[in-house]
Formats: sequence, structure tokens, C-alpha cells
Amino acid sequence: MIVWVNGAFGSGKTTLVAELHRRWPEALVYDPEQIGYVLRGIVEVPKGNFQHLPLWRRQVASMAIGLVEEYGRPVLAPMTVVHPHYAEEIFGALEAAGVTVHHFFLEVPADVLERRLDARVVAPDDPARDEAARRWGKAQIAQCVAAVDTLRPGTVLLDGERPTRELADEVLTHVGTEWQ
Repeated sequence: MIVWVNGAFGSGKTTLVAELHRRWPEALVYDPEQIGYVLRGIVEVPKGNFQHLPLWRRQVASMAIGLVEEYGRPVLAPMTVVHPHYAEEIFGALEAAGVTVHHFFLEVPADVLERRLDARVVAPDDPARDEAARRWGKAQIAQCVAAVDTLRPGTVLLDGERPTRELADEVLTHVGTEWQ
């Protein structure tokens, strides 16, 4: 089983997955962004977004399938995927492999996302990189907010302004996992 936590940059995906993992320690945490970093070191990335690489999408699905099959443990994946075609490629491959996917989307208003991104520090020792990451995240807000209208059927919308603890309760209840 894969619990995919989707949403805009700054919506709280990583924070929610950390809380889920704290409560569900047997789950594996898989960040598909790491696949992008590997590819970025090898090939040119169109428009700075590795999601545009078909190889990234295939490798993300392949790694997720491999983790489920090889380790037989649930997988928690925090990753923004809002382009409908890209989401279909990834989730379709997972489903074709017989992997159960629970897809959650953290819905957060644009102004709140912008404030969160302004407060985020990605590279404390590199102000230029930190600002570039902030600008890039902000440039994605409109597309991420609009994605709510194009999400796959069965996606569970979560109010990303609620406390993380409550969101984790909702996710765990939805996937039917016993937790403490």
C-alpha cells in the first residue's frame, strides 16, 4: 500500500508524512523528489522541473512498486504531482502493478502557501539558493491550487490548515491502519 500525500509546495506534505511515520514506524518513507535529484545530476532538466522527464515518472513508479514488493511494508510518499497526465502515468503504473494507492491532497489557500514559503528556510548557508527555492515554490502556487479541479477520482482532500495531528488521524482512519 502507498499513502501518497500531494499538495502545493508549503502545504505540509513532509510534515504530515513525518507525523504519519512517527505513528506508523513500520511504514517506509519514500520521497520521489530524490529520484529527480539523481536525474538532475545526470541529464538536463527541462524548465528546471524534473517531472517533465518521462524517465522520472517511470522511475518514481518503479521504485514505489519495488519498495512495496520487496519489503512488504506500507510506503508514505510526500510529493507534489499536479499535472494530470503525469499523475495518471505514475498512479496508473502503480495500479497496473496491483499496488493499492491512497491519494491525499492537502488543500491550502494561495495566500497561506505564500506566507509559509516566505517563512521556509531550505538552505540556511546559501541565501541565494534559499531565495531561488522560495521563488520557484511561489511560482507553482496557482497551478497547485487549480489542480484540485483535476485530481484523480478517489483523491481525499484534506484541509491543510488543520493541525498536523488531526490530519494524521484522518489519513490513518481512512487507510484503516491501527495506530497508537
